[in-house]
Amino acid sequence: MKKILIVEGNLREENESFTEGGIKTHTESLKDSIDYFTKNIDIDVVNPSSDSNISDVVKNLCIYDGLIWGGSSLNIYNDTPEIRRQIEFMRECQSKIKNILAICWGLQVAVTVAGGEVKKCQTGTHRGIAHDIIINKNGLEHSLYKNKNKIFNTPAFNFDEVVTLPKNSTLLASNKINNVMGLSFKSGISNIWGIQYHPEISYEKMISLIHFRKDRLIDKKAFVDQNEINRHVKIIEDEIKITNLQSRMRELENWLTLVGIRIND
Repeated sequence: MKKILIVEGNLREENESFTEGGIKTHTESLKDSIDYFTKNIDIDVVNPSSDSNISDVVKNLCIYDGLIWGGSSLNIYNDTPEIRRQIEFMRECQSKIKNILAICWGLQVAVTVAGGEVKKCQTGTHRGIAHDIIINKNGLEHSLYKNKNKIFNTPAFNFDEVVTLPKNSTLLASNKINNVMGLSFKSGISNIWGIQYHPEISYEKMISLIHFRKDRLIDKKAFVDQNEINRHVKIIEDEIKITNLQSRMRELENWLTLVGIRIND
């Protein structure tokens, strides 16, 4: 049985607030999405910012066939002890794990370790949904986007973006807000597929997150007021009606296949 490691990017306090608000953590959502494709997999979970046994995990990273590093509300350019611990753990992972799927925050951590740069978005934000992501020629030839529509919408939530690519990287997909929406690169021994969006998270959860974080989002000027939130949620609700679940999660399916995990028929 294949064995993968999931890295939880949010701080423990953030996840506790999710649970209190009746919202699944990002790791719980990711496990649900993996379960859609296969149950024949062994999964461990680690939180580099909060767990006390990180040194033991580092010693055993070579046992994993792959790593999925998920989202977070953190900002990589803030120099906090929790963020530094995540950066150092990613550095260890890139020296010991062959295949990494880096999702949103995971992409930003992976790029930073590999010599790239992440800054605050200057052209807008994704607030639960990213529209009109275009897969470029390199992306159309890449296994990440096998059987994916060339232009697609997807769940996304980010205020930061990759502005400098690591060396030896290949840009795979972009939209009007973020030039880097899909990226492939090598660092250490790792083959890294990075995406600045969330195929593993449902639109329904994104709507819940918007309502849950509405005061924070208005303070950050992501929305003007509740009326704008209501209009935006309606856009996402309309997207739910036309979204195919498996197509939405195609990138996750393709990565599991890369790692050698048998997908349900």
